[in-house]
Formats: sequence, C-alpha cells, structure tokens
Amino acid sequence: MNKKTIALVAHDHKKPELLAWVKKHIEAMKQCNLVATGTTGGLIADNTGLEVERYKSGPLGGDQQIGALIAEGKLDALFFFWDPLNPAPHDPDVKALLRLCSVWNIPVACTSATADLVITSPLFFSPDHIPFKPDY
Repeated sequence: MNKKTIALVAHDHKKPELLAWVKKHIEAMKQCNLVATGTTGGLIADNTGLEVERYKSGPLGGDQQIGALIAEGKLDALFFFWDPLNPAPHDPDVKALLRLCSVWNIPVACTSATADLVITSPLFFSPDHIPFKPDY
C-alpha cells in the first residue's frame, strides 16, 4: 500500500493547535509521508519526532510549493489551520492553495474539527477508496 502524502500548514496563531492535533493523531501521522511549510514543519518535527519534508515558509513561497504538489498529483490531503482573524500578507497564495484543492478534489481541513473527521474516516486509509480526479 502506498503511503498517503499529507501537507501540514498553519498560520502563526494556529501552530499550537495544529501541533496538538498532530500529537493527538500521531499514529495516523506515522502512516503518512508528511510535508509542511518551513516553520510549521520544524515545530512538528522537533516536538513529535516525526519526519517532515519542509518547504519554504508560506509567505516566502511555501504555499506555492505545496500547491505545486497538488497540481502534480502528489498530495492526498491538506491540513491547513489558517487564522481567519489575522490577515496575512500572502493571502493570495493561501486562496490559490485552497482553490487548487477544489480544482483537483483534494481533501482540505482548515479546523481541527474537520481534520478529526478526515483523518479518522475509514475511507482515508482504505486502499479500495480512489477519490475522483478530474481530467482537464
């Protein structure tokens, strides 16, 4: 069975929440290839011992690097805990990333409640479940 590749991204005020969520689901995380934007990836790796492939910080291009994985068909899910109360200078990149998830039918969770539902779904790790991929 191929491992799922999931991206972990969080705005500054949401990093503690994402870290707590990863720790809560550590066994599921061990079954995945993890990629993350720079600071978030370092925080997760340093505090969990998980191996995380780190890209640039979101505002420095990391969001776009994650977007490229989506466009290339190399990402299975995005867990992006974004902060709706603090606008970021890279909001266009964030919107583009979320748009790509919709274009390519990639599960995306922006809250811990949704992330819980996605990661615990029997379909998420099922080898029999093949999500629809649009053919443009």
